[in-house]
Amino acid sequence: MHTLHLHNSLTRRKERFEPLDHQHVRMYVCGPTVYDLAHIGNARTMVVYDVMARLLRVLYPRVTYVRNITDVDDKINARANESGEPIAAITARTTADFHADMAALGVLPPDQEPRATQHVGEMIELIERLIAAGHAYAAEGHVLFSVPSFAAYGHLSGRSPDELLAGARIDVAPYKRDSGDFVLWKPSTADLPGWDSPWGRGRPGWHIECSAMSWRYLGETFDIHGGGTDLIFPHHENELAQSLCAFPGSRFARYWVHSGMLNVNGEKMAKSTGNFFTIREVLADAPAEAVRLALIRTHYRATPDFSQAALTEAKRELDRFYRALERYPDIPDVDVPPSVMEALCDDLNTPLALSAMHALADRALAGDFDAARGLRAAGMVMGLLQQDAQSWFRGGADDVAAIEVAIAERLAARKARDFARADAIRAEWASRGIAFEDGPQGTTWRRAN
Repeated sequence: MHTLHLHNSLTRRKERFEPLDHQHVRMYVCGPTVYDLAHIGNARTMVVYDVMARLLRVLYPRVTYVRNITDVDDKINARANESGEPIAAITARTTADFHADMAALGVLPPDQEPRATQHVGEMIELIERLIAAGHAYAAEGHVLFSVPSFAAYGHLSGRSPDELLAGARIDVAPYKRDSGDFVLWKPSTADLPGWDSPWGRGRPGWHIECSAMSWRYLGETFDIHGGGTDLIFPHHENELAQSLCAFPGSRFARYWVHSGMLNVNGEKMAKSTGNFFTIREVLADAPAEAVRLALIRTHYRATPDFSQAALTEAKRELDRFYRALERYPDIPDVDVPPSVMEALCDDLNTPLALSAMHALADRALAGDFDAARGLRAAGMVMGLLQQDAQSWFRGGADDVAAIEVAIAERLAARKARDFARADAIRAEWASRGIAFEDGPQGTTWRRAN
């Protein structure tokens, strides 16, 4: 049995993972706010926790992975106001787009995908608990969490009180008792989404949404809470504070795991500089598996650089893996090789796991069937090598029929001893990334390396 170790942001060290229940591991990851197409940085977070969920399912009999949909938020309201499109239409369309992008990247659906609008009742109940315990107060239709009421506030992010105030997006509001207090509930005008509550018609703040949904599906204390490092403060700090105060004696999340942000072409991704790409845009120009591999070739806590060079290298690696598998079309399921498991159990060390996969590919290319089986099993836990080799090498061709016609024309040219024409046809398709290969069974084609 392999032992999993994870870097816990709460303790700032790598720890042995000991779930509350060895028969049932529970994990919550913050999902998308559905107002626009997801970007490649979002993709990295989702792929990282997909690998983690796959690994947990190898290690434990049962895993409940919860990833929410935030479908009530001021960004959504602003988008509806700008576009004139109804909020329900925006959230339905962008949720469907998100699901399509995740499926393309091989990200498996979570076990539960709650939507914030479906759990407002639980949010109201949590807020009532906080008010009753003296950790929240109502003021002018708002309800705010009282930061000074929770002495451990700031522990997750490791920030001092002054740093917390400097880093928070603080609204100057006369109804706040303390400038650092954050909103749990806010009033809604008639043109905005709203629900009846003890404090009037309104809508929840962002932070209370995740506390309510994780509580509903995973309980007061669960094993792993994941998300990007950009969420540590204020979102995760506030989640932790309000959940611990609503349920005294609970732990909320025992292990906090955070993935590093993604740079694009050596710089921080930003719409203002044009250095910004949606998943949809990237997938239009690169095989989905190559995109996925590019996102996990570096350690999840690092800050990788996503670029055309990274995609090219990822595609080259996949070509090698698929070449190692193509001579073995029917590979039965086997356990993930120990070398790969040991790497992944060491704080999800995907670069080391890929190194182990290359060692397996070396052996498979030399004719070792067991190594090929191990490589395929390793691909399953990494979410890679999900198609047969022939499909991979033929992938990306826009017009299969045109290629087959070109092969027939080239064959006719050769029979007519018009070798210049045959060579020209081959060269033309090579320039378009398609390689013709002549063999005893005739001419076949594949996407060029």
